[in-house]
Amino acid sequence: MEILDIIKEAFVFPSQNLEKLAIYIVITFVLGILVAGGLFSALWGVNDSAIGLILGAILFIAAIAVGLIISGYQLSILKSGIDQTPEAPSFEWAKDLVNGIKLLIVNIVYFIIPAIIVLIIGLITNVPGNIAQFAQEAAVAPANATAVANSTGLAVSAVSESTMVAFTSSLAITAIVAVIVFIIFAFLATMGQSRLANTGDLREGINIPEAFKDLSRIGIGKVVAVIILVMVVVAVINGILSYLYGQVPQLSILSVIVTPYLAFFTQRATGLLYSDIA
Repeated sequence: MEILDIIKEAFVFPSQNLEKLAIYIVITFVLGILVAGGLFSALWGVNDSAIGLILGAILFIAAIAVGLIISGYQLSILKSGIDQTPEAPSFEWAKDLVNGIKLLIVNIVYFIIPAIIVLIIGLITNVPGNIAQFAQEAAVAPANATAVANSTGLAVSAVSESTMVAFTSSLAITAIVAVIVFIIFAFLATMGQSRLANTGDLREGINIPEAFKDLSRIGIGKVVAVIILVMVVVAVINGILSYLYGQVPQLSILSVIVTPYLAFFTQRATGLLYSDIA
């Protein structure tokens, strides 16, 4: 499919499946209640009774299960895009729960790798050592009484130029590497999620070399364009709504509908993108 066709089709998809969207909205509302109830029960338990802690733990476990079901259903929406079926998938609670767990594993695999890379770069550039040195020098009280009265001057004047250069350089290098590798693996994770949705096989989902090949098969330019357009659409809608919420706070209730709608939109768009090679 052409890029704009993907965006258009994905955007109208939720409006053509209002029944499934309504069920999804109810489930997300239930998730919110479980989380709020878990927090309230935990706070009550800490102050008064162990019963509250137990109830809070039960509610949090239930919230995790519901969250996984929601993730699993999103994977099914992605699959509907790959198959280009006009109807949203039906809810299958056990299947959605299992798929949610699989999706969680896939995301962990794809994002733990860049995290490790960034950690290694941070150690190579001596970020921990530079932070420690910076903190040690900044903590030294200057002899100048004027600097003592000025807390900002205290920190700046106490740190040597060489330490400041080493500190900022190591952080900058690590931050640049972090941005690059996380963006790369975010695209690969999108392919991994699509592979999981298409095959249902966890091993296929975490097959990073094949995910990279899928990225090349679809076309890196097309993948980037679709993802950026999806992000722009979501950002524009959220920006407009944030402005409206600021003017009329009561309209914030619309987020209960808009957020699930955009979830359908993003997953459908990803599926349609991957349908080129499925």
